Amino acid sequence: MFRDYLQLHFLVLLWGFTAILGRLIHVPSTELVLYRTLLASLGLLFFLYLRKEKIRIDKAGIIKIMLTGGLISVHWILFFEAARVANVSVCLAGMATSSLWTSIIEPLVSKKNIKWYEVVLGLVVILGLYIVFHFEFHYIGGLLMAVASALLASIFSIINAKFTFKYNHFTITFYEMLGAFLVTAILIPVYQYLLYQNIGFQSLPNGMDWLYLSILALVCTVYAYSVAVELMKRISAFAVNLTVNLEPVYGILLAVLFFNEHQVMSKEFYVGTLIILLAVLIYPSIKKWDEKRKLARG
Repeated sequence: MFRDYLQLHFLVLLWGFTAILGRLIHVPSTELVLYRTLLASLGLLFFLYLRKEKIRIDKAGIIKIMLTGGLISVHWILFFEAARVANVSVCLAGMATSSLWTSIIEPLVSKKNIKWYEVVLGLVVILGLYIVFHFEFHYIGGLLMAVASALLASIFSIINAKFTFKYNHFTITFYEMLGAFLVTAILIPVYQYLLYQNIGFQSLPNGMDWLYLSILALVCTVYAYSVAVELMKRISAFAVNLTVNLEPVYGILLAVLFFNEHQVMSKEFYVGTLIILLAVLIYPSIKKWDEKRKLARG
């Protein structure tokens, strides 16, 4: 069990490393997502072939899953662009709000009441964001992109959860990566016009870019996801979700190591980010406590 938890933390470290890789790769965010999703699709297809898994599902399911992959496309483009417009730390501070968005949107979709502690923690996150906005206003564009990316990530996770009851996890991810690739390819002219003043498609990645892209697609996506699914058979969902919430922490620490971002960020930024992270980390514990309290009352 201890080894399983070590593996889980390693996966979270890999996911936190994606923003670092996004900064190291020298192609625009749109092309980065295009190459990532293409390599991930091919990697997953090969993985499914080795496992002798069937990828054929009903046409309606394929269309829905691939359209959901379109959300991943926009989510990743905003994520990587935020890391470049601002920096990795600001990007991950904004992404830390994804759990908050999920706690708000999911009850609305399922027509359930929003819990009192979700409102309180939501206000705490808003306080943290206000502090970050106030003292790092020159990074507001990147932070807004990161928050929007977090919103899309939460919507994606809610939609994706419905597919898991009907289809194989890896088959879902394959079609989502394929859908994300196609949507990115179709919308590249729009992204280029909005983000890069219509400068056109960029040159192919260089040698090191291909290495980083391979790590991003095959290690941080295909490998990490396949191991995560296996670990979920032995580790509770609560423990997994709680650990995944540490992704921004690992990512910001990596940003300090790789880019010395602590030298350009104010102390108040880290105070605001810490407030956001504490709200995210404490949410599962409060939720579990509230459920036990209600059961005790009968």
